[in-house]
Amino acid sequence: MADITRRLGRRHLRSAPTAHIRHHRRGLLVHDGPGLSFWFRALTAALSEIPVDDRELAMAFHARTSDFQDVTVQATVTYRISEPATAAARLDFSIDPDTGVWRGAPLEQISTLLTETAQQHALDVLARTSLSETLADGVASVRERISGGLAAEPRLPATGIEVVAARVVAIRPEPEVERALRTPTREQIQQEADRATYERRAVAVERERAIAENELASKIELARREERLVEQQGANARREAEESAAADAIRAEAEALRTVRLAKAQAEAARETGEARAGAQSAWLRVHGDADAATLHALAATRLAENLPRIDSVTLSPDVLTGLLAKLGGAGGERR
Repeated sequence: MADITRRLGRRHLRSAPTAHIRHHRRGLLVHDGPGLSFWFRALTAALSEIPVDDRELAMAFHARTSDFQDVTVQATVTYRISEPATAAARLDFSIDPDTGVWRGAPLEQISTLLTETAQQHALDVLARTSLSETLADGVASVRERISGGLAAEPRLPATGIEVVAARVVAIRPEPEVERALRTPTREQIQQEADRATYERRAVAVERERAIAENELASKIELARREERLVEQQGANARREAEESAAADAIRAEAEALRTVRLAKAQAEAARETGEARAGAQSAWLRVHGDADAATLHALAATRLAENLPRIDSVTLSPDVLTGLLAKLGGAGGERR
């Protein structure tokens, strides 16, 4: 939309580079071109704004296949106005000199023209194609037919319109038919998924079995090693007991030999001691046999004195002293 401002009873128009402006004053073309900017009077000016940029027109229409199935076609047509003067002469692109807004709806007229033309060619193709072929190859065939039909349409160049490209986005059947068509494929996909699930489970079972076998083999090997360890420990204990028994036997034999030798030595010492004592006793008896009675009495007193306990003090009571003095007095009178 052109930008129009007011200054002192005059109007100033400023357009975009993608808009072609045609300015007629009193029936004469004064300004003609894209991106113009000029002053004008509203009472004497006739303005037209024709967009010259590429525009996208999305369309959706229903069609029927050869087997009487309804489908929806979604397409997009890219076009531009290549001849602004021709388009302005065929369609109403005039704008309000006060607001810059189109007085009519030229783009809607172009959209209707392109939609009906594309729909006519698409219906012509789909009416001779079955639903299965339409869903399989219909997009390409419909796109080619629409592109060719729009290029050969004589009204478009006469209106100054050039079709740049035509694209068919999708061709869809009715929801019930689409669900029915999807069912076999879904069933097949489900079967493939189930088969993959079963195969995955089988692989998992096989792996679990391999893991269990490895664990069992590990346990068997561990038990075998424990058995070897027990056997080795038993052999070591048996060897240790045998060596300990042998050491005890050697120790007992050595102890017995030592005891025998000690007993022999003690017996020999006792024998020699007895002989010495016997000799000494014999010599003592011989000496005493040759001595007189007085000598023997003196020896006996001496031996008795040697064996008596030590006497530190002697206490004499009056009775003992009286008796002793009596005995000594009696002994003195007898000697007189």
